[in-house]
Amino acid sequence: MTQRLNYSTASSEGYKAFGDVYVTLQKCGLPKELIDLVYLRVSQINGCAFCIDMHSRDLVKLGLTVERLVLVSVWRDAGALFTSRERAALAWAETVTRVAETGVPDDDYVEAAAEFNDKELADLTYAIGLMNAFNRFGVAFRSTPSAVNRA
Repeated sequence: MTQRLNYSTASSEGYKAFGDVYVTLQKCGLPKELIDLVYLRVSQINGCAFCIDMHSRDLVKLGLTVERLVLVSVWRDAGALFTSRERAALAWAETVTRVAETGVPDDDYVEAAAEFNDKELADLTYAIGLMNAFNRFGVAFRSTPSAVNRA
């Protein structure tokens, strides 16, 4: 796969604006591991190889076990391997990412709101939206995963 365009340099102001949201989310109060789990799940749904690679590596650096990492895509079938808060975040990430299919039903909102206060849920949704945007850049412009660059 060949990268089509380096969007971060082609439009550095736009990239910086998205980067500012990323930095804000790092300081929002939600655990970094939770946000990175959501980033990974959103990226898996959208098929962004660059982001899957990056967020898998970020999670490994944070100490996520291999068992949890490899089961993110099937978290519903992983029993108690993920906490109720992580499961709620992953479910919210899936329904919001698939908004065209799901319409984000009231039941999904109620389940997420039971685990997160208003600020946390808003921040979590910003994180989901941000990753969906970055996934679209990565897929559209064929951003190459760092693992491919090392091969």
